[in-house]
Amino acid sequence: MSKVGIVLVSHSSKVVAGIKDIISQMVPNVSVALAGGTEEDSIGTSIDKIQQAVEEVYNEQGVLIFYDIGSAKMNAEIAVEISEHDNLKVVEAPILEGAFVAAVEAGMGKSIEEVVKAAENASQI
Repeated sequence: MSKVGIVLVSHSSKVVAGIKDIISQMVPNVSVALAGGTEEDSIGTSIDKIQQAVEEVYNEQGVLIFYDIGSAKMNAEIAVEISEHDNLKVVEAPILEGAFVAAVEAGMGKSIEEVVKAAENASQI
């Protein structure tokens, strides 16, 4: 059974790699894709990298996008707007805590709506 996929967007490729490492060790059955830094691997975000990450983990259950600061949110929202997929959501939650909670919930096979709700409450844990 497919599970909700997760995309991590950060200005730093190292930040998202570290978060994925934590998630993958704790919840190995959830797909996590990375969109950290620019194409030149400098600090910044890239709509193209976000779109590629979405394609990596997309399935019929959908994909949640977590972001860090500033333009990461704007670029994530643009990537969703121009995507041909319907079941994509940018989540308003801390990138580490939100993505981790989302992975745990997705790993249990919960719906995208249930996963979003849990992730959005992650900052209250």
